[in-house]
Amino acid sequence: MADKTILIVDDEAPIREMIAVALEMAGYHCLEAENTQQAHAAIIDSRPDLILLDWMLPGTSGIELARRLKRDELTSDIPIIMLTAKGEEDNKVQGLEVGADDYITKPFSPRELVARLKAVLRRAGALDDETPIEVGGLCLDPVSHRVTIDGTPAEIGPTEYRLLQFFMTHQERAYTRSQLLDQVWGGNVYVEERTVDVHIRRLRKALGSPYDGLVQTVRGTGYRFSTKV
Repeated sequence: MADKTILIVDDEAPIREMIAVALEMAGYHCLEAENTQQAHAAIIDSRPDLILLDWMLPGTSGIELARRLKRDELTSDIPIIMLTAKGEEDNKVQGLEVGADDYITKPFSPRELVARLKAVLRRAGALDDETPIEVGGLCLDPVSHRVTIDGTPAEIGPTEYRLLQFFMTHQERAYTRSQLLDQVWGGNVYVEERTVDVHIRRLRKALGSPYDGLVQTVRGTGYRFSTKV
């Protein structure tokens, strides 16, 4: 982890400094930006391994920057942790909907931040087998990190990709939300179980008909990936 570069995007210098000190003590290299323009320049120039992104920023908001980064093929796989004082449920869901990998509400302890950052980095680097997996016309290629549907590339976020990869390599078995959090998001991660529902919905939307039916809701349990009705 010591060679990982973290970009801290926050308009408050004391907060950036507090985070940078904590991360540098944990062995990370830090870059800083006080607005989305500086952040975007740093991302293009240095390609950080993870972005800590404040929700409320002057000018373009952090949530809008996250949306842009996740839409761009060159930056869509860079993990993002949203930092914000907004603790309401709707805002958490909105942050996850645009593709953020985790969400930390201020104030937070440096220890919690480092733990969650490690979990996100660990998940982002996880790839299992390199053999393409096919179910009908749905194909996931771990080498190119691409999903195709009937030969057409699918627009799919990094978390949905990991979720689909887990499902396609563990078919016909029901998993609870807690088990999916452990397997896809990684152990020791502070993410609510409702997060799973958000990303399942996004995955089904990305797959479209008829493949969205492969991700089945198991009442009273969770979800399974199955070709059977």
